[in-house]
Amino acid sequence: MQGGASVALVASFVRGATAAGLGLGVITVLVMVLWISSPFPDSDPADALHVAAALWLLAHGTELVRTDTLSGAPSPMGIVPLLLVAVPALLAHRAARDALEPAEGRPRPSAWSAPTMVASGYVMVGAPVVLYVAGGSFAADPLSALVHLPLVTFLAAATGAWTASGRPLGPLPAWVPRRLHAAVARGNVSAALRSAGAGTLTLLVGGAVLAVTSTVWHGRAAQESFLGLSGEWTGRAALALLTLALLPNAAVWGAAYGLGPGFALGTGATAAPLAATGTPALPDFPLLAAVPGEGPGTPLHWAAVAVPLAAGVVVAWFTVGAAAPRHGERGSAWSSGATALTVLLGAVGCAGLMCLLAGASGGPLGTGRLAEFGPVWWLTGCAALLWTAGPGIPLALALRAWRTRTPGRGLLRRRGAEAEGPSDAVPFAEVPAAPAAPAPGQGSSDTDLDGGPGPLDDESELYDFLPADTWTARGPREDRWAALKESSGGPMPDFPPLPVPAPPTGSEPATGSEPATGPEAATGPEAGAASGSATGPGFATGSGPATVPPSASPPMSPPAPPPASQTAEGPSGDPPEPSEEAAR
Repeated sequence: MQGGASVALVASFVRGATAAGLGLGVITVLVMVLWISSPFPDSDPADALHVAAALWLLAHGTELVRTDTLSGAPSPMGIVPLLLVAVPALLAHRAARDALEPAEGRPRPSAWSAPTMVASGYVMVGAPVVLYVAGGSFAADPLSALVHLPLVTFLAAATGAWTASGRPLGPLPAWVPRRLHAAVARGNVSAALRSAGAGTLTLLVGGAVLAVTSTVWHGRAAQESFLGLSGEWTGRAALALLTLALLPNAAVWGAAYGLGPGFALGTGATAAPLAATGTPALPDFPLLAAVPGEGPGTPLHWAAVAVPLAAGVVVAWFTVGAAAPRHGERGSAWSSGATALTVLLGAVGCAGLMCLLAGASGGPLGTGRLAEFGPVWWLTGCAALLWTAGPGIPLALALRAWRTRTPGRGLLRRRGAEAEGPSDAVPFAEVPAAPAAPAPGQGSSDTDLDGGPGPLDDESELYDFLPADTWTARGPREDRWAALKESSGGPMPDFPPLPVPAPPTGSEPATGSEPATGPEAATGPEAGAASGSATGPGFATGSGPATVPPSASPPMSPPAPPPASQTAEGPSGDPPEPSEEAAR
C-alpha cells in the first residue's frame, strides 16, 4: 500500500513537470515562428529564446525588467496578458485532474497530495527558466517569480483536483461554525457561488462590449496606431496576437469604467464615466487609442452604468432561482432573511473576483508617469459590492414575494367582473358535501344527490392545485382506502344453500299433476281410482293396495311444495312437459 502511494505521488510530480514543459514549448514555438518569418531580424536565436522564456514567466504573473532602455535604467513591465495566462493554467489544471482520474491497475493519490506534487514538478522546471532569462533583454524579478509561479500553478492544480472530485462544497472542517455548515447543507453557499460567478461574467461581458464599442468609435485612431507600429506582415501578425492576448484586460478595464472608479492612464491620470482627469501618458497601441479624451463625461459615457445594473439583476435572478423556484412549492421557499443574505454573499463573491481580476489586469509599464496603469483593485471591488448588493437585495426580495404569492380573487378582478356585467361564462359553484356512507347492510333510497349550482361566495378563494406529493403520499392513500372500505358496506353476506330435491318414491299420475303426499293420499275419490283401475308402471294390477318395493336409501324429507303460481305452470309460465313414463 505504501509503495502504491509513492508511485502515485511520483506520477503526479512527473505530470506537473510535463505540463510546464508543454507550456514553455508552445510559447517558444510561437516566438520562433515569428522570428524566423521576420525579413529583417535584429537579434540572434538566443535572444528569441530568451524572449520566449520571459513570456512564459510573464504568463504566470511574474514581473519582467527591461534592461535595454534608451536611458540605460531598468524599466519594469508588469501588465500580464490575461489570455496568455490561460495556457499554463489549463495545463496545470489538466495535469492534476488526470492524476486523480481512476484507472485500473494504477494507484490514486489523495485530493491534496495530487495538486501539491503537480505544483512541485511544475516549479522544478520553472526555477531553471528564471535563471536562464537573467542574462537576456527581459529579466525576471526573482521575488515576483518566487511568489507568482508556485501560487498560480497550485491554484490551477487545485481547481483540477476539485473538478476530478466532483466539485464538492464539503465536508467543512470541524472548527467552522455550525451556521456555515447549515448554510452549505441548505444550498445557500452554492447559490451564492453561482450568483457571484454569473454577476462577474456579466460585468466582464459588459466591459468587453464597452471596449469594443469605444474601439469602433475611435476606429481611425486605432487603425493608424496599428499600421504605424509595424510595416511588415510578420510584425503586424505579432501585434495582432498581442492585442488578442490583451482583450481580457480590456474587458476588465471596461468593467471598472462602468462601475465608476475607472482606470489609471499613468500617474495622476484617470478615465471614469463622470470625467477624465489628468494628462494621460499613453504609449502608442491600438487598444489605448480607444480611451475617452480628457474632459467631463457626457450622457453617452454615463450610459456605462447599465453594466453594473445588469450585474445586480443577474445576481438577484440567480439567487431567487434557488430561494423560490418558479415551479416549486411555496412552503419550501427560503425566508426573506436567507434570500437577502444569499444575495449579499453573492455580491461579496463578485466583489472578490473583481478585485482579483483588476489587480491582475494592470501594472506598470515603466517608471515615472508610466508606473501606474489599469484599475485600482480595492476601488473596483468596493464598487462591485455596492452595485450588486444595492439593487440586488430589493429586487431579489420582490421576485421572491411574487413567486410565493397566494393566488386568489383580488379586488381588481371583482371590480372587472362587476363592470362587465353578466356573461355567458359558467359561474363558480359550490360543490356539495358528499353524503354520509350508510352502515354496513343498510341502504338509503332517499339520498339527495341534487348538487346544483349554489350561491357565489365573495369570500371564497379560487381552487388551488395541490402539491404533487400530497396525493401519492402514504398517509392520504391509506385514508382513501379506509374510507372506500367503509362506504362499501362490508363484505357480501352468505346465502343459505339450496335444498337438494329428493327422487320420487312413487309413480307420477298420467295427468301430469304431482301426486299427493301425506294423509290425503288415502282419502277421496282419487284413492279408489288409483287402487282399482289404474295400470302402469308403479301401480298394482289387482284390486288391493299398490305395493312399493323397498328402497335401499333412507327416507328423505319430501321437497317443499312449490308456490301456488307454479303448481300448474313451470317456472317460466309455460305448462310443464309430460315425462317419458307418462307418455308410454
